[in-house]
Amino acid sequence: MKNNNLIEETKDFFGILYPYVLDDNITDIDYNGSRLWITYSDNYRKCVNEDMTDDFTDKFCARVSNAVSKPFNKQYPVLEAETEFLRITIVHESVAVSGRCFCIRKSLPSVRLTEETMIESEFCSKETLEFLKKCIRDKKNIVFCGEPGAGKTECAKFFSRYIESDEKVITIEDNAEWHYSLINEGKDCIELKVSDIVDYSLAIKTCLRLNPKWIMLSEVRSSEVIHLLECFSTGVKGITTIHTDDVRKIPDRMLNMAGADARTNMENDIYSFIDVGVLVKRRDIKKNGRHYAKRYIEQICLFTREDGANHVDMIDLDTPSFTSVEATDSTDALGNNEAIYAGDIRSDLGDREPDIVSIRKGGGTYYEEKEVI
Repeated sequence: MKNNNLIEETKDFFGILYPYVLDDNITDIDYNGSRLWITYSDNYRKCVNEDMTDDFTDKFCARVSNAVSKPFNKQYPVLEAETEFLRITIVHESVAVSGRCFCIRKSLPSVRLTEETMIESEFCSKETLEFLKKCIRDKKNIVFCGEPGAGKTECAKFFSRYIESDEKVITIEDNAEWHYSLINEGKDCIELKVSDIVDYSLAIKTCLRLNPKWIMLSEVRSSEVIHLLECFSTGVKGITTIHTDDVRKIPDRMLNMAGADARTNMENDIYSFIDVGVLVKRRDIKKNGRHYAKRYIEQICLFTREDGANHVDMIDLDTPSFTSVEATDSTDALGNNEAIYAGDIRSDLGDREPDIVSIRKGGGTYYEEKEVI
């Protein structure tokens, strides 16, 4: 996804901030009007001693304003800009009473997760990993959910790498985070960026004319969820993320986003066209003088609609044993310790409630620890 503004990632442009811009282990550079705070990829934050003078701050903001040809003053107190890998937000002192402030957030074209680190750090078990890989290969529609900063997009980026190279992927974002073409070199991909002219709804409808096999929506936030479900109903597959703290809340969250535009049968569409929900959690830990973030998959559920009824079936990650029954489709990936689709359980058990299917839980960090200074 190319960006045509004039912001250059150089020392002349960023000045004393440049070393932090260069450091790939840093994810956020925050200035609160008096102090500069740095956030690392393991969620460790520290205040750094830099001479953030008013003169430097004024000149830096002016360079950003000129580069993107946008005013920045009392009438226009919020300035936003981006490069291919940086997102800059500046707030004027007329609004930020603590003083002019800014945030520079990075989104690098890399995937921090690997199969080895996911298992070693207990981000998830090997069985969970293989199950979700198989869901991608079986072309299931997946929603990764979690709270802000949990690692939803990072997890989605990782599993999107298992899409076949000849299956066209279209990504839709307002800020470049996925970097699909860069982390999946040679794969068929079109990257769309929404704007005031082309919003999410129009971008999703446009996708259908571009012959996609997959649509990657970086985050579903509002009424565009209606068009996303319509897209899935045509047979196009997809991955997206959503803000919620429980996979069972995904349908209600989508209905709330649709608001008054929601169709009468939209709830049924959700259960028909969304196959898998995955909850990614983060716990911030301080231990032995070290700060780090534990990120892990806490919930997986399966959405189904059968015989006129909607069902959410949880895969219980807290139980270390497995309910073993004949499995089909994506669940074959779990070998002898099988999890199964709710429909398979119901067909075997008749009217009885299905037993909870379980996969061993992982609970760890996929980031490195960093010594507190």
